[in-house]
Amino acid sequence: MDKKTIGDLGENFTACYLERKGYTILKRNFRIKGGEIDIIAAKNGIIAFVEVKTRAPDPLVNGFEAITPAKIKLIIKTSEQYSIKYPHDLQPRFDAAWVTVSGEKVTGFRYIENAFDASE
Repeated sequence: MDKKTIGDLGENFTACYLERKGYTILKRNFRIKGGEIDIIAAKNGIIAFVEVKTRAPDPLVNGFEAITPAKIKLIIKTSEQYSIKYPHDLQPRFDAAWVTVSGEKVTGFRYIENAFDASE
């Protein structure tokens, strides 16, 4: 599988996870020049901007370590642009998901709410 297919598998799994938890998916792959947010979801007055990292088993860098300070800055900037384009009264939160895949199957999943915040 190519990187895009692997990434799509992880994002689809994460979106299904969020829906099972009662979230409404507002947008997927929201892009601006220089930034992207994989999943934007809402529940109970919260808008979650979710970064999904999908990896093969035993990667050199785990999914959470791959969310660098530079990536965080871009996610925050992109979330601000989303909120300007689609005004809302929801409290923003930045979450992260790490999906492990082997072949075409998800073999591991971790989800962290409040993985980082805008002060970082």
